[in-house]
Amino acid sequence: MEERASLRTEILGGLVTFMTMAYIIFVNPAVLSAAGMDFGGVTFATCIAAAVATAIMGLYANLPIAQAPGMGENFFFAYTVVLGMGLAWQDALGAVFVAGVIFLLLSVFKVRRYIIDAIPETMKHAVAAGIGIFIAFIGLVDSGIIVKSPGGIVQLGNLKAPHTLLALFGLFLIIILMNRKVYGAILWGILASAVVALIFGMVKYTGIVSMPPSPSPTFLKFSLSKILNPDFWVVVFIFLYMDMFDTVGTLLAVAEAGNLMTPDGRVVRGNRALISDAVGTIVGALFGTSTVTSYIESTAGITAGARRGIAAVVVAVLFVLSLFFYPLIKMIGAGIQVGDKVFHPITAPALIVVGAMMTTSLAKIDWSKKWDVIPAFITIIGIPLTYSIADGFALGFVSYVISGVAAGKKIPVAMWIIAALFVLRYILV
Repeated sequence: MEERASLRTEILGGLVTFMTMAYIIFVNPAVLSAAGMDFGGVTFATCIAAAVATAIMGLYANLPIAQAPGMGENFFFAYTVVLGMGLAWQDALGAVFVAGVIFLLLSVFKVRRYIIDAIPETMKHAVAAGIGIFIAFIGLVDSGIIVKSPGGIVQLGNLKAPHTLLALFGLFLIIILMNRKVYGAILWGILASAVVALIFGMVKYTGIVSMPPSPSPTFLKFSLSKILNPDFWVVVFIFLYMDMFDTVGTLLAVAEAGNLMTPDGRVVRGNRALISDAVGTIVGALFGTSTVTSYIESTAGITAGARRGIAAVVVAVLFVLSLFFYPLIKMIGAGIQVGDKVFHPITAPALIVVGAMMTTSLAKIDWSKKWDVIPAFITIIGIPLTYSIADGFALGFVSYVISGVAAGKKIPVAMWIIAALFVLRYILV
C-alpha cells in the first residue's frame, strides 16, 4: 500500500538519500582507477550512470530509490577481473554491458524470479558477507592499518604514520556519527578527513569547482573481443548474479520500510524498478563504470518521508551537479603517495564501514544446519582469502553441491549447472 508525501518532504528525502550515498562519487573512481582506468572518465561515468538509472527509477517506476555503481561489483571489476584474472578493463566493461543486457531481458520477460528462487538463501547471505569482509579488508590495507608481513602474510601497520592516523580519525568519526544517527555519516567522515589532510599538507588543494571531467578516456571503450573466452562468461555470470540479488534484496528492504508492498508481498512497480537498474548498468558500461545497482541507503530518504519518484529525481539531479565539483572529488579520491605506494586514508574508512554493514547478512544464516553452513563458511572466507570474488564463489558453490549430495539433500538444478561450469572453467583455463 502506497503513501503520499508533500513535495517539500520528497525533496528533503532526496537530499537525505544523496547525502548517505554520495561517498560512491569519491570511492568508485578510486577503486576503478586501480584497474588502470582514467579517474576523470570514471568519475563522469559514475555520476551519469547513477543519474540516468535513478531518474528512470523516479520517472518510470515512481519509487524513491536511488541507484549508482555498486560496492562489491566495483571491487570484483578491479581486483578480481582486471588485477586477478588479467582481463583488460575494456573487456571487463564488455562483460558489464552483456550482463546488463541479459538482466534487462530477464526483467522484461519476468523470468528473474525463477533464477532467484533457485539459489539457496544460505548461499545468498554467505556471498554478501564474504564480499563485505573482502571490501573491509581492502579498506584496511588501503588505509595502512594492515600491511604485508615480511615473515608471514599480513600484520598491523604503523599506527603512528600520518596516513594511518588520518584513516583512524575518519573511521572513528564515521562510527561516532553513525551511532549518533547523523544522515550522511560516511560522507561527513570523508569530507572531515579531507579537511584534516589539507591542514597537515597531506593533499594539495587544487580547487573545488570546475567544468566536469572529460568522459572520452572511458566512453564507448568497452570491448567484446573476449566473448568466446570462458573467463568472460564467468565474469558475466557473477556480475549478473551480484546485480540481480543486490537489487532484489535492496528493493524488498526499501519497499518494506516505505510501505511500498502489494498485498501479495511484491514491490509496487518492482519490474519497472528492475528495468531501470538494467538500463543503468548498460549506460554505465557505455560510459565506463561497473554494474549499477539499487542502494540500501535509500531507506534514509524514506525515513525522512520520501514515498514517490520525486525523491529519486532529486538524487539524479544532484549526481549531475556533483560533476562540477571534480577538483574536490579528485583531491579526495586520488590517494596519498607514501614512498612507492599510494594509500587512500580518506576513502578507506568508508570501505571498512560499508563492508562491516554488509556482514549483517550473517545473522540470516541458520547455523544449525551443518551441511548447509560449511559451504557458506567456505564462501565467506574464500572470497577475502583468495582475494577473488570469483574464486570464492567457485569454492562455495562447488562445496555446496558436494555437501548437499553427501547429506542426501535435493540440490536445485541451477546449483548443479553453476558448480559444473565452475569446475569446467578450472579444468579448461
